[in-house]
Amino acid sequence: MSDATLFQDAAGVARRPRRWHIAVFLLPAVLVYTAVMILPLVETLRLSLFNTVDGQSTFVGLGNFKVLFGDARWAADFWNALKNNFIFFAIHMLVQNPIGVALAAMLSTPKLRFSAVYRTAIFLPTLLSFVIVGFIWKLILSPIWGVSPYLMDLVGLKSLFSPWLGKPDSALIAVSLISVWQYVGIPMMLIYAALLNIPDEVIEAAECDGVTGWSQFWKIKLPLVLPAIGIISILTFVGNFNAFDLVYTVQGALAGPDKSTDILGTLLYRTFFGFQLQLGDRSMGATIATVMFLIILAGVAFYLFVVQRRIRRYQF
Repeated sequence: MSDATLFQDAAGVARRPRRWHIAVFLLPAVLVYTAVMILPLVETLRLSLFNTVDGQSTFVGLGNFKVLFGDARWAADFWNALKNNFIFFAIHMLVQNPIGVALAAMLSTPKLRFSAVYRTAIFLPTLLSFVIVGFIWKLILSPIWGVSPYLMDLVGLKSLFSPWLGKPDSALIAVSLISVWQYVGIPMMLIYAALLNIPDEVIEAAECDGVTGWSQFWKIKLPLVLPAIGIISILTFVGNFNAFDLVYTVQGALAGPDKSTDILGTLLYRTFFGFQLQLGDRSMGATIATVMFLIILAGVAFYLFVVQRRIRRYQF
């Protein structure tokens, strides 16, 4: 390379314009995100370390967390809500995501007719308001005016009907399945998009080796969409531990019956804002919110540093 070329390269780098317009376009989004997300998060973390003593805000360190985990009145509700939250998440992982993968596999079949109609019908509930979904399913499952007893009677299964939302043993499962019905379209569409992105050469090579049908899906397609399944799993985890709206709509703030559907979101709502005769406690509400944040942070970190690294080993 000649000296003239080096001079030109150096001059070219020196004259390269600074892209101030990138900062200008990003600034509004950064300000909004900071005001809506970062500052409330920081204030929540700060508030969890304070409590009101003699009418004044006093720094108590981890005192609120000791009360939440150890005090008989608080600990019973917290551990019950945490257990229900894990059950809520497990049902989504074991029911929603496998069904989403199976639906995506069937809808990606080239010979399937009206696949666009099926995709739209399955994905449509995710666009509905949780208020509408909760109210509709309360009507459907009602033993008094619901249509479930009639529909089950048509197929000879009326004896199996039960007021599932009104029984402590089945209420959480019923609410979880309602949530599965509403959001199963999300994993379906993500897996469907991942299946469409598989190179045609890979599929053709598998067909040349005699691997077709479901065998092709299990041996070829499923390993290739594992990154998408991992993303869906962590999104399910974050979404379920942030859940509140559907449980509140179906079972109310008390998450009945007998708090059998109480999760961290509903416990946070009652604690922070108060409900009926219970007065709101901002410090304990912030403490519960901080615990939720730490649980979600731990789950996301586990996925990023453990699961995702293992998945990358199987990628091309």
